[in-house]
Amino acid sequence: MKTLLLTKEEVASVLNMDDTIEAVAEGYRAFNSGKVMQPEYFGIAMPEPRGEIDFKGGYYSTEEVISLKASSGGFAENETKYGVPKGMGTVLLWDARTCALTCVMDGSLITGFRTGAAGAVSVRALARKNASELTSIGTGTEARMEARAISRVAGIKKIHAWDLFPESSAKFKEDMESELGIPVTVEATKREAVEKADILVSTTRGKGSVIEADWVQPGTHIVAIGTDSPGKQEYDPEIFRKVKLVNDSKDQCVKKGETQHGINENIITRDQIHAELGEILLGEKTGRESDDEITMFDSTGMAIQDNTTANLIYKKARERGLGTYFEFFK
Repeated sequence: MKTLLLTKEEVASVLNMDDTIEAVAEGYRAFNSGKVMQPEYFGIAMPEPRGEIDFKGGYYSTEEVISLKASSGGFAENETKYGVPKGMGTVLLWDARTCALTCVMDGSLITGFRTGAAGAVSVRALARKNASELTSIGTGTEARMEARAISRVAGIKKIHAWDLFPESSAKFKEDMESELGIPVTVEATKREAVEKADILVSTTRGKGSVIEADWVQPGTHIVAIGTDSPGKQEYDPEIFRKVKLVNDSKDQCVKKGETQHGINENIITRDQIHAELGEILLGEKTGRESDDEITMFDSTGMAIQDNTTANLIYKKARERGLGTYFEFFK
């Protein structure tokens, strides 16, 4: 029995954002169609100055694929001390009919692509059709992925940016203007950036000062990415009095997402979460109902996103004859 090994370069050669957006949308629909088994993910927070590593696994019955992704981030000394990236990832795929390991691939790119794609899917479903100004709170790697993905599905004409570290904001402006051809304004304050948003994306890893509810203007669509474990926070809980709240997974978001703070502060109950995104994509729940409505997509990241994206990569690699096969046993 042979297993395919795919390097980061091989993964990159077949991975693109448009395909990932459709793969992630497929995953959300599958999740809310009863075609996914997805146990609770877990993470290990390492002692400072190291970061954390998360493990997400799931089964997709339509494709008969089991996936497991290990993804690390926040290892501040990695580049200077060890010569490796601050965050890395690995994805394993199994044929669910036999549980034979079919593929081992580098997962460093998958997390960024599928998380960016998730934001884009939510924008397509929930943002105003005339939304043209994107605000990014946080200007790191994931902020770039969100800008790339959202610009594929919305007519973005301006980007506003704010980051705690001015040098990061300056590099974001340089890179995104060059790559996307969209003007980027680095705002002096977080409030100024938030108030100008038609689409507000936050990717701060949930460890900074919060975004105040009063800054968010009517008609904004919020893509909340940075909170994915207990205790992390990006928004003033009062925001939950103003938004139509959509989760990727209610089970995850009430424990680990931004939604935890609305629940913990007794501002909302689980029953007041409007929908999971897959329900809206399936037409089972409504999306945006007015131009003044504030919508929020709270995304903790799901194994099914990795599953559908990685399986697409595996299929493309096989079609193109990429990778190296190895055998654990014969």
